[in-house]
Amino acid sequence: MAEFAPRLRHVDAFPVEHEGRPCIALRDPAGYTDSVVLLPRVLLEIVSLFDGAHSVADIQAAVMRRHGELVPREQIQGIAESLDAHGFLDSERFAARRAAVDSTFLGAPTRPAAHAGGAYPAEPDVLRTTFDAFFTPPAGPGRVDGSAAPAEAVRGVIAPHIDFHRGGPAYAWAYRDVAERAAADVFVVFGTCHAGMTDPFALTRKDYDSPLGPVPVDRDFVEALAARAGQDCFRSELAHRSEHSIEFQAVFLRYLFEGRRDIMIVPVLASFAHEALLRQRRPEDDPRVPRFLDALAETVAATGRRVVFVAGADLAHVGPRFGDAEPVSPEALARIAGEDRAMLEAVEAGDAAAFFEAVARDDDRRRICGLSPIYALLCALGGGRGTLRRYGQWPDPQGVVSFASVVFG
Repeated sequence: MAEFAPRLRHVDAFPVEHEGRPCIALRDPAGYTDSVVLLPRVLLEIVSLFDGAHSVADIQAAVMRRHGELVPREQIQGIAESLDAHGFLDSERFAARRAAVDSTFLGAPTRPAAHAGGAYPAEPDVLRTTFDAFFTPPAGPGRVDGSAAPAEAVRGVIAPHIDFHRGGPAYAWAYRDVAERAAADVFVVFGTCHAGMTDPFALTRKDYDSPLGPVPVDRDFVEALAARAGQDCFRSELAHRSEHSIEFQAVFLRYLFEGRRDIMIVPVLASFAHEALLRQRRPEDDPRVPRFLDALAETVAATGRRVVFVAGADLAHVGPRFGDAEPVSPEALARIAGEDRAMLEAVEAGDAAAFFEAVARDDDRRRICGLSPIYALLCALGGGRGTLRRYGQWPDPQGVVSFASVVFG
C-alpha cells in the first residue's frame, strides 16, 4: 500500500496578520467549505509539500535537508488531518463532502442566495435601506428619477462585483441609468467564475433566490441559447452554486425593479479569457467562444426580447494578498489608476479586441478579474460607445481591488 501523501486542493492563499503574527490564510473559492484556515508561516513549508507527490516521510526528509531538523511524523499527520477536516485536502472525505453539496444544489428548485446574511443583509427592509444609501451623494449618483425625460436607451452596463460594503455606490452609478433608461424584459448577466471552469460558459435554469424574492430565469431563452451554442452549456452549472459575481447583480436588479415591473435574467458564468492569455492566444481561437456569442446574438434576435447585457466585473487585483511581493504604495495606486483608465478607453470604445490586447500587453500584470465577462459583453453589444460613470479603488494593507461602472447607450 502506498504511503499517505496529502494533496492540498486548489484554494486561495493570502497573507494576513493574526494576533500580531504573520500568517497565511487559506480559503476555498469554490465554496465547498466556509472555513478560513490560518497557517503560521513556520508551517507554510510543510503545507507547500502537500502536493500528492510527497509522502509524510518525504516531507520529513525535505525539511531535514533544508533545516537539519526532524519534524515529528505525528505533527505532519495532524496538520493534514486538520486541513482535511475543514475540506482543504483532495481526499475521499472531501469527495464525499463535494458529492453531498453538489447533489443538494442540483436537486434544489432554485439557486439559493448563498451570500445573504454575509455579503449583504438577509432582512428585506435592511437590504432596501442599505441599497438606498448607495445612491446618496456625494459618493452616490443621487436617487433614481422616475420622471426623467426619455433619452437614449441603455443597451449594456458594467457593474462591480466587489463586496457591497466596499463598492456599494459604484453599483448605484451603474444601475441608476438602467432604472431610468432600460425597458428590458431580460438581463443577460455575465459573471466572473472565480473558481475557474473547464468550459468557457456555464448556464443554469435555476431562478436566483434573494431576500426580496426570487429573480426568475428566462428558461425559454436559456434553452434556446443552449440549443444553438453547439456545446454543453450546463456541464459547469455547479459553478453557479456559490459564485457571487452574478448573485450580486441579481439581488441589485431585484431591488431596483421591485414594485415597478417584472424582469428575468439569463445568468452566464464566463471563464475563457485568462485561459487564452496563458496559452498566448486570443479568446476567439477557442471555437466554443465565438459559437456561444453568435448563438447569443441569434437568440436575442429570434426571441424578440428587449435585452440589456450586464457584466459583473472587477478590475485590478494587486498586492501581497494576490501574490505580489511588495505592499501597494500611494504611487502604485496612482499608477494602477492610470493603467486602468487607459484600458477602459478600449472598453468605452466598445472594442473587445482592443480591450483584450490592453490586458495582454503586460501579461495581465494587474490581474483583471472581470476579463471574461467584460470581453463577452463587448462582443454581445457588437459595438457602440460606453460612458465611464465611476472608477474606484478599495485599498487595504494587503492589496487593492479596482472597479468601474460603465454604461452603454
